[in-house]
Amino acid sequence: MRPEDILLPTPAGLYCGLGGFHIDPTRPVNKAVITHGHSDHARPGHGSVLATQETLDLMGLRYGGNFAGTVQAARYGESLNIGGATVTFHPAGHVLGSAQVAVEHDGMRIVASGDYKNVADPTCAPFELVKCDVFITEATFGLPVFRHGDPDGEIAKLMRSVALFPERAHLVGAYSLGKAQRVIALIRKAGYDRPIYLHGALESITRYYQSRGVGLGELTAARDADKSQLAGAIVLCPSSALNELWSRRFPDPVTAFASGWMRVRARARQRGIALPLVISDHADWDGLTATIAATGAGEVWVTHGQEDALVYFSVSHGLKARPLALVGYGEEDETDGVPERGESP
Repeated sequence: MRPEDILLPTPAGLYCGLGGFHIDPTRPVNKAVITHGHSDHARPGHGSVLATQETLDLMGLRYGGNFAGTVQAARYGESLNIGGATVTFHPAGHVLGSAQVAVEHDGMRIVASGDYKNVADPTCAPFELVKCDVFITEATFGLPVFRHGDPDGEIAKLMRSVALFPERAHLVGAYSLGKAQRVIALIRKAGYDRPIYLHGALESITRYYQSRGVGLGELTAARDADKSQLAGAIVLCPSSALNELWSRRFPDPVTAFASGWMRVRARARQRGIALPLVISDHADWDGLTATIAATGAGEVWVTHGQEDALVYFSVSHGLKARPLALVGYGEEDETDGVPERGESP
């Protein structure tokens, strides 16, 4: 049996003919299996959606209750038979509810990673290594230049700046699903116990994280605070808000952005970021290459990102490898949050 007899790249995404479903389809399909809630993977309009409960809930927050014809929740480790294909969800460590999808048939196992990271994150289930015959890996940061380093060290930079400029607000740009909540958790880990302020676009998803037992401390809507309260405050917002009129309500703000892309200094300069924080929810080069080796897969398919470098790495290590060149995946939408009370993102 060939891997393509189980999963086949198509213009709509990876397709399992046996089960009649697509994984993270880029257009409306009859049956969708969704790895996580970011907008480049989780789209509305499918006939049915199979995902973790958290991903279904997050899709409902973003798209409304009728985002799909029917929905079904899958638990981590639970195996489902779909048209002769066995489908199992495993934690991906990317964001709350994120999953790798293992598809098995006739003794062959293919694992589609979705987006993943293999470093500690208190806001979601940790990445689970799954042995397989074929590993389909993301490659967002699939170049050797991308080595993310220590997130606690990046937060220490923020804490030093807050101490150095107690009269200034610190605006931290972060993706609304996953990154914002992880940054808050890291700030709490560093010992910061003051209220943290939220842009309206981050509120619903962050409150949902708290409802799932993720401890984030005292959080306050930025719109409810007086300017005098915001001196020395830390405020989380979408990075798109850093240079908008919204940011002018804060006293002499210091702008920060938490992203793996902040490893590229030119990106920070282009965005006018004073305090770049290299914190990513994707595996870096070392994480990607170590995971490929650890899966034991003899074949690697590489998708959405720097595909060529990882293909070359895999081939040079004796593996069969190919780029998928699927279109429609990329950086997660910075306005994945749900604006509240008319506040624009």
